[in-house]
Amino acid sequence: MDVEISQMKRADLEAVIEIEKASFHTPWSRHAFLAELYENKRARYFVAREKAVGKVVGYVGIWLILDEAHITNIAVHPDFRKKGIGKRLMLSAIEYAESQGVSAVTLEVRASNIIAQRLYEKMGFISVGIRPGYYHDDGEDAVIMWRTQKTK
Repeated sequence: MDVEISQMKRADLEAVIEIEKASFHTPWSRHAFLAELYENKRARYFVAREKAVGKVVGYVGIWLILDEAHITNIAVHPDFRKKGIGKRLMLSAIEYAESQGVSAVTLEVRASNIIAQRLYEKMGFISVGIRPGYYHDDGEDAVIMWRTQKTK
């Protein structure tokens, strides 16, 4: 699928919220996304837009903190999964972070989300630990993963 990655704008918010609700048991609120876009100076959000019709089909958020980046969330609309869009979003966020001088990228992923963990491993992330009970909706553990210049 041919998608274009660009920085998220206010006009993308409704589509991002729709994707968020379709992807997570405890979705982020409109207020949370607005705060990320307009109040959090460390946050950058990107969307994947299907080129043919301009529809937002996925998004990724990243925080830049000193020389590190933290992937805050990523989701692809269920109708557009398994088409490489998540990988494109991740690579775009990492590329942006590295262009800003970041030397390491981290994220947390549900312990049960083996598909995502394998994707991240293919992108150079390694598992470094567990955050017990990290997810508030069900108490599931999170796997902490890091990607550094050495592990690429």
